[in-house]
Amino acid sequence: MAGLSSSIHLHKKGISVGLIEKNDYPKHKVCGEYISNEVLPYLNYLGVDVFSLGAKKITKFQLSSVKSKLLTADLPLGGFGISRYALDEALFLEAKAVGVQVIQDTVMEVRFSDDKFTIETKDKGNYVAKITIGAYGKRTNLDVKLNRDFIKNKSPYLAVKTHVKGDFPEDVVALHNFEGGYCGVSKVEDNSLNLCYITNLEAFKKFKDIDEFQQQVVFKNTHLKTIFENSTPVFDTPLSISQISFDRKSPIEAHMLMCGDSAGMIHPLCGNGMSMAIRSAQIASELVLDYFENTISRSNLEIAYAKAWNQHFKNRLKVGHIVAKVFDHQHLSETALSALKKMPFLMPFIIKQTHGKPMQIR
Repeated sequence: MAGLSSSIHLHKKGISVGLIEKNDYPKHKVCGEYISNEVLPYLNYLGVDVFSLGAKKITKFQLSSVKSKLLTADLPLGGFGISRYALDEALFLEAKAVGVQVIQDTVMEVRFSDDKFTIETKDKGNYVAKITIGAYGKRTNLDVKLNRDFIKNKSPYLAVKTHVKGDFPEDVVALHNFEGGYCGVSKVEDNSLNLCYITNLEAFKKFKDIDEFQQQVVFKNTHLKTIFENSTPVFDTPLSISQISFDRKSPIEAHMLMCGDSAGMIHPLCGNGMSMAIRSAQIASELVLDYFENTISRSNLEIAYAKAWNQHFKNRLKVGHIVAKVFDHQHLSETALSALKKMPFLMPFIIKQTHGKPMQIR
């Protein structure tokens, strides 16, 4: 998503862009599929109107504890629900329409020397570029080649996503906790309900399959049990991914500008990773344009991007870690929810810490 956004932005400004993507578009991905309204001005600038695609306007937030204690609050800025399938396709079609060169291949290695990048692909040889943006997601073999710190550590998290048809308010995004994890719930453009949960992999391994885990663990939250048992699956089988890392990452690696999940992931409990990806694309693109206009050097570009990335996202990630740690402990989460009920002004404040302001276009 970050790569598609950057490619459109830069090509609209006259920069020759090659977008290397190993997968076909569109495809479903494990994702919460809720996005803060902060990115709407930028998406409109890129040429994508999410509401014409059927995105659901979301104005309310629900949070439940492991014991199913429920809290409801208004979202200060609001957001929308749209599947990665629909949004990725819209961005991909827009990228092709404006003339971005799309190369379907796998990047094997990226090397930097003599003030330029050489990108080695699996099937189509090498490409040379003045600037390279790394927007390839949570983790790949390229992270190993780059010897990134986070890739050296095992990550204990597993995520599962499915779409179902069922009764649920289309203006609500919910986060329901269960022992060892939490599940996001919101409607997307075709009136499907996106259910996406993350859990500790070791806890999951105690059960023979996803169905048994859901029956024995997830459904102890009565809100989740009601949703799952009163809905009809859209997917033949749920999607799942493992080795999800919330370790700190660097926004600059081997002179590449890292965007989206390649630069850092916020805990899904805070539910705003997609807007972070889109916003990081805008930040990177605007600074890359400054570089090509000879107003900043490469070293200043890298310094400016790292600074801007941290200004926009470092606090979000920190709050995300704190919130996730609280809800990792059942007693703490129950206490926190009780406190939030007594002091309702705290919930909008916490939400604001994990969201940004509407993006300005320059």
